[in-house]
Amino acid sequence: MAIEITEDCINCGACEPECPNEAISEGDEIYVINPNACTECVGFYDHLACQAVCPVDCCVPDPNRVETEEVLIDRALSLHPDDEDLRRKVEANDYPSHFRK
Repeated sequence: MAIEITEDCINCGACEPECPNEAISEGDEIYVINPNACTECVGFYDHLACQAVCPVDCCVPDPNRVETEEVLIDRALSLHPDDEDLRRKVEANDYPSHFRK
């Protein structure tokens, strides 16, 4: 499932540089996540990077967009077609994912 930023966001911007997919941007009032670019950090980290740095815990799973690890890693590969390191890790089935903790 994609991650969403709730209205509790204090607009600190800590999450934006942590996203490996550049899915986070400044919205009108709070930061927002493009769900089509969010991979829940699958392929990059074993945790949700935005959630890890958020001082108010407003980066949460979007219950309206449940996605599997397979869908998310396929999206990561699609978003990063030239990332040979990621491709090798996926081919070896040895990539970071919060699903594998």
